[in-house]
Amino acid sequence: MAPRVQLEKAAWRWVESVRPEDIQREHIEIAYRICVPACKRGACRRNCKGNPNCLVGIGEHAWLGEIDENTFHNIDDPNSERRDKNTFVGLTNLGATCYVNTFLQVWFHNLELRRTLYLCQNARAEEHNMDSDYEPRSICEHLQYLFALLQNSNRRYIDPSGLVKALGLDTGQQQDAQEFSKLFLSLLEDTLSKQKNPNLHNVIQQQFCGQMSYVTVCNQCGRASPLPSRFYELELNIQGHKNLTECVTEFLKEEKLDGDNRYFCESCQSKQNAARRIKLHSLPRVLNLQLMRFVFDRQTGHKKKLNTFISFPEQLDMGPFLEEKGICVYELSAVLIHRGVSAYSGHYIAHVRDARTSDWYKFNDEEIEKMEGKKLQLGIEEDIAETVKSQTRKPKCSKGYHCSRNAYMLVYKCQREEDTDPMETNVEVPGFLGRLVDRDNRKFEEWCLEMADMRKQSVDKGKAKHEEVKELYELLPAEDGQEYEFVPLEWLKKWLDDSTVTKEIDNGNFLCSHGKLHPDKVGEAKRISVKAAELLFDKYGGGPRLDGSTLCEECVGQRCRVLRLKNQLAEDYKEVTNLVKYSWQHFVSVKRLVKITITFDEGYWAGKTSLRSWRQLALEQLEEDEEETKHSNGKTNGEGPEITATKDEEEMKTFNEDILCRHGGLSILESERRLVTEEVWSKLRVYFPKAPQFTQLQEPCQQCLRLEREGKENEALNRMMASEQKSSLLNLFQEKNRPTLTKWPQETDILYIVPLFFVDEWRRFIRRPTKTTPVSSVGNSLLLCPHRGFMFTFDSMLKGDAQHIALLWPDEWEVISRHFLVDQPISICRISGATPNGSSVEYTTQPELCRDCREGFIFQQQRDMREYAQATVYVRKVIDDKRLKDAAPEMNVSGSEAEDEREEPVAKVDGERDPDFSQVGYKPAAASPTPMASGGKSGIRRSTRHRKLRGEKALIVSANQTLKELKIQIMHAFSVAPFDQNLSIDGRCLTDDSATLGSLGVIPESVICLKVRTLPILDLCMPEEGFKGKDIF
Repeated sequence: MAPRVQLEKAAWRWVESVRPEDIQREHIEIAYRICVPACKRGACRRNCKGNPNCLVGIGEHAWLGEIDENTFHNIDDPNSERRDKNTFVGLTNLGATCYVNTFLQVWFHNLELRRTLYLCQNARAEEHNMDSDYEPRSICEHLQYLFALLQNSNRRYIDPSGLVKALGLDTGQQQDAQEFSKLFLSLLEDTLSKQKNPNLHNVIQQQFCGQMSYVTVCNQCGRASPLPSRFYELELNIQGHKNLTECVTEFLKEEKLDGDNRYFCESCQSKQNAARRIKLHSLPRVLNLQLMRFVFDRQTGHKKKLNTFISFPEQLDMGPFLEEKGICVYELSAVLIHRGVSAYSGHYIAHVRDARTSDWYKFNDEEIEKMEGKKLQLGIEEDIAETVKSQTRKPKCSKGYHCSRNAYMLVYKCQREEDTDPMETNVEVPGFLGRLVDRDNRKFEEWCLEMADMRKQSVDKGKAKHEEVKELYELLPAEDGQEYEFVPLEWLKKWLDDSTVTKEIDNGNFLCSHGKLHPDKVGEAKRISVKAAELLFDKYGGGPRLDGSTLCEECVGQRCRVLRLKNQLAEDYKEVTNLVKYSWQHFVSVKRLVKITITFDEGYWAGKTSLRSWRQLALEQLEEDEEETKHSNGKTNGEGPEITATKDEEEMKTFNEDILCRHGGLSILESERRLVTEEVWSKLRVYFPKAPQFTQLQEPCQQCLRLEREGKENEALNRMMASEQKSSLLNLFQEKNRPTLTKWPQETDILYIVPLFFVDEWRRFIRRPTKTTPVSSVGNSLLLCPHRGFMFTFDSMLKGDAQHIALLWPDEWEVISRHFLVDQPISICRISGATPNGSSVEYTTQPELCRDCREGFIFQQQRDMREYAQATVYVRKVIDDKRLKDAAPEMNVSGSEAEDEREEPVAKVDGERDPDFSQVGYKPAAASPTPMASGGKSGIRRSTRHRKLRGEKALIVSANQTLKELKIQIMHAFSVAPFDQNLSIDGRCLTDDSATLGSLGVIPESVICLKVRTLPILDLCMPEEGFKGKDIF
């Protein structure tokens, strides 16, 4: 089928030879594309929107092909949720709880621990009524029930949210897995110690606890000081090592204590050089080895992951590391993996060996995979963790060894003969827990049956609709010569899309302003047979019904007229251009020469702007006429949509509106219009029938003429007023001989105050009296409080408030009082007196200062300084406890102001060798002159904005930002870790990291001094914030 644009052109090609009044039925049907051939199946890749007869590619292929029952429902097979035979049960990841799931699987496969938990007393579970759901409360109850489900549940995976909620863990935040292991075992040990059965009290110690001691030997006297300690896991540093043996050897390596780190010997009663080492005395049944992959990088201030390959054996002999040498062989039982390159993200997986069959399984939340050949396989996990720029090649491992760059915990179990006893490897679920698990299994089976039934109902319903749609689709095409109707294309697509609910048929959007089918909407509708339309409307309802009688003849005629005018526009434009070339005066002179009598009403006024752009205006007008019925929105009988005039529409002009005054008459500006002949005007009227028409005899607007005369008179008055006021207040206008507060003039004891805003507005009027409005009042109320008191003190005006006021001489005030309305005179008086110590001078204002409002004003200023959302502060580095010299801020000056600034000698500053401080010296600015009361050159008001020194760095902060957050910003700016930062402001140290900058007195433009604490760089374990839940502590 031809493209949509070609179909559109073909539908209106007949307008070139047919006038609007000659339109016949056949032309209307061509415009609505009734006779366009229908497309056959397979001929179109997608539906032809320009062809109302194309019913291909609207979703019918899903109903006409072979039936796929899975398309009739969105319910997965419930048996996919069923646990496979001879497999284990997975755990649901609640968001970021994969680290919890890995440890739960490891502890579940510790048969001794599982057996111990089953022996814990649980009166609630034993007495529970099976008619209701069982909800554990304590941590022990949750773990009991969870292990019972992991052992005997029919589900493929279970939800551990009860235990996670009881622990108070945040499911959306990934915590440190190693810390979680320590805290949870400690919590479990405390819980078991409170059980009534004494055999349960020491289970955690028997399983996981070993004995060691820190032994310090004095080099002077040889005295050994042992410090016994228990451990539940050994934390092994892996940096710089290749295998597990090296890591354990370094853990037990002797450490020398000398220099500042010397040991205080009780025998010598003084600090002595010493040697310290760890001695292992006994090892637990289950040995947890923590590989310290996550370390804190002091250079960046962040935790990082070490991707070091570590080799570890399947059988580990710890005998050589014990103080009492002997055979102590452990067998690898679990490997915990962190998959990912970052310490702050990734995924946790556990590889666990089944104690009964010795098979290895990979536990990945809900997914469980059995390893082939009873061998541990870590290859896939290592491949996923490879970075793009991986520098380390995986080393070859000997037989019986494994190598990993992602393993962060190894679990070894001590080999014992009783471990092979079937009685030891068989753990039975207690009866009370078994009943709870059986009840959960019954609920699961009921759910499976319910899902299967819902699935069957959906399939049956889908098959029935399939037959219905298939039969109805065959009836859709309308044969030539038969009656037809139109329905929306989008509705047909949704009807054939089984995933959406079929609504009633809505043809309202297809109506033109005459209540019939709009010709431009036919591409969005499809023509179907009357029989098919009856069936669809009977079943789904809707309307209005659009048949062959709703083809709109009026819209087709209007479109025909517009298209014909568009085609004729180019020819008319040339003709009008040639006619307009000859001015009306030339036309009149020619007629006089040939002695032809003319009348004065043969010419018409046209705007020059309109004449220059009339072709574009005509084209826009034709397009507007063409589009005016497209947006009917279902309104009929000429009811168009409510259109709100926008600014663009108000500014847009049609033909001749440029000579239309605001009163609707002819504009008085003759330069903007010209006369055109009647012939030209008649051609223009064809395109602009509603354009304003003015004949040659039309008088200009009388109201505009009167206003023009009044405007000229007002301009003359304003010029006269400005000249008089300027001559009376020449010094004020030219800013000459201005009084100041810093050097009170001797010739007067009183000065008057007006707002600086009044003076600025008055000067603006004097400069442009015809373009601005005269100033009528002084407006001194701006400087007064609601109680009519003055808002500024003499000292505050000296310090900066003078920027709001202007001072006047008494004679200037008399002139101001005559020419302007004065709401409240404001004056400042100097009162001289004699005292025993000499003469004194006081300054008073009239009206007097309102102290309450002044205090409120100052309080609000201070509050604004401490409640800011975005402000700049400056961080300046300090070296060797010496603060940088008080480098005064540089004033922003320009032009002649810069010439008044004196340069001072450059002084050297401490820290010039510091790479973060590149300033070799500083230049104190000259003493800042006190702000003057007026803007005269004798008192230039300089900017108090801070001058940022080289090497000093600006930071954007807010008042509610904490000091800790500021330290992080400083870390990125200066590469100094937060705990190495000593910050101070005005000699006051900032130490409370949780306090906000506003509460610490940090205001905009503050200078914060940074002193760096220098310590040797060490790789430390990242300090954790811990877990949010109270129960895990």
